[in-house]
Amino acid sequence: IMTRIRFRLCCIKYLYDNLLIVTDQYKTIAAPSEGTYKAKGSKFTGFAIPVFSEEEFKEHLARIKKENPNSGHYCYGFRIGADNKLYRYSDDGEPSSTAGKPIFGQIQSFELSNIMIVVTRYFGGTKLGVGGLITAYRAAAKEAIENATIINRTVDNVYEIQFGYHIMSEVMNLIKKQELEVISQTLEETGTIQFRIRQSEAENIMEQLEKIESLKVQFLKTI
Repeated sequence: IMTRIRFRLCCIKYLYDNLLIVTDQYKTIAAPSEGTYKAKGSKFTGFAIPVFSEEEFKEHLARIKKENPNSGHYCYGFRIGADNKLYRYSDDGEPSSTAGKPIFGQIQSFELSNIMIVVTRYFGGTKLGVGGLITAYRAAAKEAIENATIINRTVDNVYEIQFGYHIMSEVMNLIKKQELEVISQTLEETGTIQFRIRQSEAENIMEQLEKIESLKVQFLKTI
């Protein structure tokens, strides 16, 4: 009986560990990209942009609207987070389900997250019909993704640490030993360093940092 229990516990641990690996990484695009589709005089331009929060999405959407004031529609889809739970899409005045869903469908098809796609439309004078609109918005979104570089990323936490000169060497040795990715640093009489670490490794690193006396650690965000 004990052997069976140990076996089941091992199976549960294996599934748990591998679940952490799956939810700790995701696919996204490395940098912004664009794609276009033309039909009957209308031009559809897709803007694919990596984003890490809904606030970032809103900022980019406002910028795209400002830079493309003559567009009749700004349809979009986005998905944020490795768990894929935060997502939205909008037809922005186009007939129901002809724009937002086809755009978001491409995000799903390429299995991407932390990405937004906005497709602008310049009307060419001829209506495309429901089928034509679905094809156009889907094609513009797809080309924007295909023109991007798709990469695998981990879910990372960003921290800031502050410390005095007397523990600077200890802090720097730990950063070097753990190969932490430094985002920014100021090293004078006192030091301030921002760094990012994989979320699944954060607890272990925090335990080591807490052992250094007088070190101040602040969590900033998850990206």
